[in-house]
Amino acid sequence: MRLASLLLSALSATAVVACAPQDGSAGSTAQAAPAVHAESGLRVIPLTVEAGGTTHRFRVEVAESAEAQARGLMFRTKMGQDEGMIFPYRSPQQLSFWMRNTVLPLDLVFIGADNRVINVAANAVPYSEDQLMSEGPAIAVLELNGGRAAQLGIGPGAVVRW
Repeated sequence: MRLASLLLSALSATAVVACAPQDGSAGSTAQAAPAVHAESGLRVIPLTVEAGGTTHRFRVEVAESAEAQARGLMFRTKMGQDEGMIFPYRSPQQLSFWMRNTVLPLDLVFIGADNRVINVAANAVPYSEDQLMSEGPAIAVLELNGGRAAQLGIGPGAVVRW
């Protein structure tokens, strides 16, 4: 009987260990998204936009270096509907972007120092070299798939957090 009790205890302990999350999370069974984008190699972070009483959640690549900012989403042929790229700047400044070598139509969401959307350059035309500018000093630009900002009601005054 003692042997059966020991075996039962050992099996119970094994079952508990086998059911415990292996990544250290407390009960989460969903796999975490990669912290680095497979194509760009850039860091990927969560970002939210609060617009019209709704919070929209995105996973965005962070273009932190001058090189990453210069490349942006050039040559990219696809992007998920809740994905994007954020271009953060150290201080507020007038920002200007273009679509050279950019295959996808994009919405460029210009963000002010108060984390509110200043303006949106919607459905930027692929390959265009026209200047797309912030309507005031901005600390970041969020690039989303073209039409996504309108679809979600993201416009001036929406709050962006990352």
